[in-house]
Amino acid sequence: MAIFSVYVVNKAGGLIYQYDNYVAKAEVEKTFSYPLDVVLKHHDEKVVVSFGQRDGIRVGHAVLSINGADVNGKNTAEGKDILEYLKDPSNYPVSIRFGRARLSSNEKLMLASMFHSLFAIGSQLSPEVGSSGIEMLETDVFKLHCYQTLTGIKFIVLADPRQSGIDALLRKIYEIYSDFALKNPFYSLEMPIRCELFDQNLKSALEIAEKAGNFGTGS
Repeated sequence: MAIFSVYVVNKAGGLIYQYDNYVAKAEVEKTFSYPLDVVLKHHDEKVVVSFGQRDGIRVGHAVLSINGADVNGKNTAEGKDILEYLKDPSNYPVSIRFGRARLSSNEKLMLASMFHSLFAIGSQLSPEVGSSGIEMLETDVFKLHCYQTLTGIKFIVLADPRQSGIDALLRKIYEIYSDFALKNPFYSLEMPIRCELFDQNLKSALEIAEKAGNFGTGS
């Protein structure tokens, strides 16, 4: 079981904190000879597989590294366009690591804003007045849990569907936010959270939740 990530979204829908606690490793590294027998293309500033699934490499997987060096978007570590680099026979044999494309900071901001809108839509669609909005979304591989405070701050946790104690964890994160962000004289409301004590206590809370599933009796 695992807790994958934590998001904090302000009442305007802006992402003010994000932490990736655990990223499942679904990566494949393979050495290729010329010519490359998978088809690659540029997509959203990344290079992804468009055709030629094989040996664990899937359509949609992104190029993560070449010859052990992490790529930078659609460029190699040396700044060369990946597709142009792989067209040159002199660069073979070449070792390429593929995996799920990592979300950029801009993509995380966009997703937080989208969830904020979905939360509001969910509240408006409710047949009952005063609905809380979306509290949980479930897929086959993770659950999204959301807790909104009275002031409109949303705390979102993505976790393994089997992970227990998430409701208690959300309230613990709110407590940490109150103690180490709101009480910090240098922190401005609605702004990104940059506080070392907040980071440390959040990581500790996630570790406890993963091991025990709760924060003591009654939580």
